[in-house]
Amino acid sequence: MYSRRNFIKGAGALALGSVALSGKAASFLTPMEHHPVGLQLFTFFGIIDEDVKGTLTKIAGVGYKEIESAFSKKGGYYGMKPKEFKAMANGLGLSWVSHHVLGAQFKLPPGAKMPLGADGKPIVLPPVLNLRDNMQQVVDEVAEGGVKYLVCANSPTATLEEVKSTIAVLNKTGEAAKKAGIQFAYHNHDMEFKAVDGKVPYDLLLSETDAQNVKMELDLAWAVKAGKNPVEMFKAHPGRFPLWHVKDLDASRQNIQPVGGGTIDFKPIFAAAKSAGMKHFFVEHDMPKDAYASITASMGYLKNKLMV
Repeated sequence: MYSRRNFIKGAGALALGSVALSGKAASFLTPMEHHPVGLQLFTFFGIIDEDVKGTLTKIAGVGYKEIESAFSKKGGYYGMKPKEFKAMANGLGLSWVSHHVLGAQFKLPPGAKMPLGADGKPIVLPPVLNLRDNMQQVVDEVAEGGVKYLVCANSPTATLEEVKSTIAVLNKTGEAAKKAGIQFAYHNHDMEFKAVDGKVPYDLLLSETDAQNVKMELDLAWAVKAGKNPVEMFKAHPGRFPLWHVKDLDASRQNIQPVGGGTIDFKPIFAAAKSAGMKHFFVEHDMPKDAYASITASMGYLKNKLMV
């Protein structure tokens, strides 16, 4: 499976269960009624840069209302300044809620290759900003764009020294973001749940970062793949997870599927949205074969089965 984890792992790289619309189910759905559905634009990595406005227009046409931006081969914010991108998104009926940035300098993991672009050639990226080296610049740009959340997409956690360095970067960024009126958060893959010298990096990220300045964007599928129960995580750290990534996995837990197209039971997770402190969720599908088909299927499932 080629995913963002593989794409940015070296930088350190939701399904909703179906519910019968009975009176009891309706009460479960109450917290999610009319909740705007967001999309993580990494779903369109390698595509969106070919026609940013056209891509966003189609995304809005599917029914998405909020977006979370990610990496762009054009640099910056899909080749634009923050205010420019915000104006374009708003003009199409989209709210730019969150932006992803790397925690450390990007590099491909050993043996990995860049994904192919629309032209069939390996994607070539401009210099990618990261929090370790460009923290204040990133915070200032996101503040300029009026974005509510800045999210560290990935940061090195393969050794305890890397974990320690990542924690320092997260705390520093959390303080800077707070001063700028932005909420900072950390996005997980499954690697943070793999023990390093007897300690679990994600546990250290939770316990050794400021709980107010550093929230978590929980990628539910990656957490489940790692053997975690998101509901238990919410109970242990109530209010720490204001952002979610929503995608499904097949039975092998190796292949990402559109929302509703996999095997994970997300009904109890969404039922625990209040204890999680969830404010926004973003549908995501890492490197899909057909991004438009995927986000359309996901939206159909969300609207028809969960009535969000």
